[in-house]
Amino acid sequence: MKLELIQRELDRLEAEGALSSPKDCVSIPSRKEVVDFIKDLQSLLFPGYFKSRSVTQEGLSGLALLRKIENELLTLTEKAVAFRGDSLSAEHVAEAFLARLPEVKALLLKDIEALYEGDPAAKSHEEVLLCYPGFYAICIYRLAHELYRLKVPLLPRIMTEYAHEKTGVDIHAGAQIGEYFFIDHGTGIVVGETCVIGNHVKLYQGVTLGAKSFELDENGNPIKDIKRHPNIGNNVIIYANATILGGQTFVGDNCVIGASVWLTRSVEAGKTLYYTPPQK
Repeated sequence: MKLELIQRELDRLEAEGALSSPKDCVSIPSRKEVVDFIKDLQSLLFPGYFKSRSVTQEGLSGLALLRKIENELLTLTEKAVAFRGDSLSAEHVAEAFLARLPEVKALLLKDIEALYEGDPAAKSHEEVLLCYPGFYAICIYRLAHELYRLKVPLLPRIMTEYAHEKTGVDIHAGAQIGEYFFIDHGTGIVVGETCVIGNHVKLYQGVTLGAKSFELDENGNPIKDIKRHPNIGNNVIIYANATILGGQTFVGDNCVIGASVWLTRSVEAGKTLYYTPPQK
């Protein structure tokens, strides 16, 4: 097949497809730009432990790094908003997001404490910060969640999918997660967009907090922006490979959900559930 024919077929599929064309916008946020933004944020929040290219090559720190992050966020937000055709103010986003960074750091310090206290293998808080994939995923999630709350398109999802790629932990930026969040091992964990998690919750590898099924509209299309994922109370432990599904599923405070449990109903506070294999 000649190259001209190949290109013509690609152009036809582009024109007939459902995707918006970046050519219609100034640009779109590139994945590399977003990853650089994440790394600068990590360097700002935990100087010396995370070192972005800005820190190592440009020697930025403190207020200078914060100003660079502000400019990065303005640029990324303007691109994302232009691509989606929204009217969101990039200046408002940057001001509101940066004002939340002290609170985000306070939450992350509590997450470090939860991991250190909850895992006997953790020898120091610094080890948690540097080595634990669960904390790495939580760190990016908490930053992305602030942008999600501000209704910034694209950026929060790119951020959490980067964390997913790096750690195997898939936390949607829209999930609401309380203080002292504990993820051990982490690989295979899924937390859905409308999930609500309380304080002092522990998740082990392979846990899914997902949707039971997708409600369809009159045209057979999935209905979006409805409650699809479970609520988890305070002081709950969910062990490896447990699956909890449904927007009307509530796990009460102080529950223990054993490994490999399949749960689609609510559980009263203080209960312990174990998987019981079927009798032969």
